[in-house]
Amino acid sequence: MMGDLERGEFGAIESLQDDTSVTEAIPGVLAPAGASQPIAPGMDELGQMVREARKKKGWTLEETGRHAGIGRSTLSKIENGQTSPGFDIVRRLTQALELETPNLFLQSGKSDITGRRDVTRKGQGETKLTATYSHELLCNELTSKAMLPYVSTIKARDISDFGDWIRHRGEEFMYVLSGELELHTEHYRPLAMKAGDSVYYDSSMGHCCVTTGDEDAVVLWVSLER
Repeated sequence: MMGDLERGEFGAIESLQDDTSVTEAIPGVLAPAGASQPIAPGMDELGQMVREARKKKGWTLEETGRHAGIGRSTLSKIENGQTSPGFDIVRRLTQALELETPNLFLQSGKSDITGRRDVTRKGQGETKLTATYSHELLCNELTSKAMLPYVSTIKARDISDFGDWIRHRGEEFMYVLSGELELHTEHYRPLAMKAGDSVYYDSSMGHCCVTTGDEDAVVLWVSLER
């Protein structure tokens, strides 16, 4: 699957115990009062995603558990939709299985808090590397967010660097901070972009970005689950 950013519970950086139940969610700002909150994949869907990624690598439960540093029984429960994994397990699974789907491991976004704030100082975001992108996750101390903001360096130079289109539920905004790139989408011709350009698109439509200039392009992405 192409290397877009997988969403995780990018708040509460400290590790949780394996038996801590976490309802997976996008961190971000709350929806307006009275608005419905984004609904995440259920445990069955989560388990299916993990199982398919494991089989794609040709790993057994034991091998996957060893790579991710979790027990076989815990992994089996996740795949069978019998448990909702803690944050630390989610992190280890996404790294071990190279899960790169943005809408994986999302929370329902429910919260009674009416006013919150988070800040990320320059260069202090959480780093996530894929074969095609280098992501810096922003404002990741907040959970139950509707939006996921991150800055990405586009390492890919050709669409052949991707194995398949990136697709995930929701909509996405991208602003080019520096460099030149092409946004490839399955229903449109490649869109040439440079610093200062921006685009808003349906992220369930297959898409990917490649750098076209001498220097890797850098963009601000904001993903919204819907």
